[in-house]
Amino acid sequence: MRKEQNTAELPVLRIKENHISAIEQDLLAIEEPLEIRLGFKENGKPVHKSVSITMRTPGDDFELAAGFLFTEGIIKSVDQISKIQHCGIGAKKDAPRNTIRVDLSDGVAVDYKRLERHFYTSSSCGVCGKTSIEALQTGVCRLKEAAKPFFESGVIHRLPEILRARQNVFEQTGGLHAAALFSASGEIESLREDVGRHNAVDKLIGAQFLAGKTPVGDKLLLVSGRASFELVQKALMAGIPILAAVGAPSSLAVELANEYEMTLLGFVRDNRFNVYTGAERIGSDNRVSAKTKRAVSGKPGY
Repeated sequence: MRKEQNTAELPVLRIKENHISAIEQDLLAIEEPLEIRLGFKENGKPVHKSVSITMRTPGDDFELAAGFLFTEGIIKSVDQISKIQHCGIGAKKDAPRNTIRVDLSDGVAVDYKRLERHFYTSSSCGVCGKTSIEALQTGVCRLKEAAKPFFESGVIHRLPEILRARQNVFEQTGGLHAAALFSASGEIESLREDVGRHNAVDKLIGAQFLAGKTPVGDKLLLVSGRASFELVQKALMAGIPILAAVGAPSSLAVELANEYEMTLLGFVRDNRFNVYTGAERIGSDNRVSAKTKRAVSGKPGY
């Protein structure tokens, strides 16, 4: 698969206070629509069905499509995929091809209730386009008992700086979100960027899924923006026990994380962070009482 261009150079007039500069060239992150189509057999005949259109930054499209289908509960294992390919042509010569088709293996059953969700997913918010709140029930499973990695707070404080240093396209444009997996020692395992928070997460999880590395039970997922309900859902689908966000979580994100005993961290920046659920996975030099940890443990009855 060819490497897609993810930045574009465009003219800009810079104004600072009362000074207007000459027209200069500015590097921007490319945003293009991607249609994800599903190919399968129905009564022995090949069928192609459009599942979603999302605004994304070109690149890692196969991972994005696979991650989306996996985190939405449409597919459950990599062997259910026969082939992934680009279809059609871009709007301009050498432009990104903006349709991906994921062909399912013979005999894979298609859940039509999930495919009834024909929704437009914007780059800023995926969940708001879904047709009903009931459609969000995607078969999220409880985290396995083994999914209890322990992260020291000192390690977590370092993660945003590591993430920012590895955001190559953000450094050029200032216009991309990032999602990354970290080990308990603070090593970055994998990183993806995109104009959309949920797309960056789908690309990241899609890469793990296609490599046969899901569930991801021993890592922390750090996202550069806020923690929404949908990002918690996607992390849970991949078996990720800790979700950390540079920004704030939503109330529904906290409720979902609490229900499934995930550790959810918010405002991870400037050498501080908040623990909203699952405090038992977080360590600190300042000893916190057992009662305090239970209050944000994610366990019922606190």
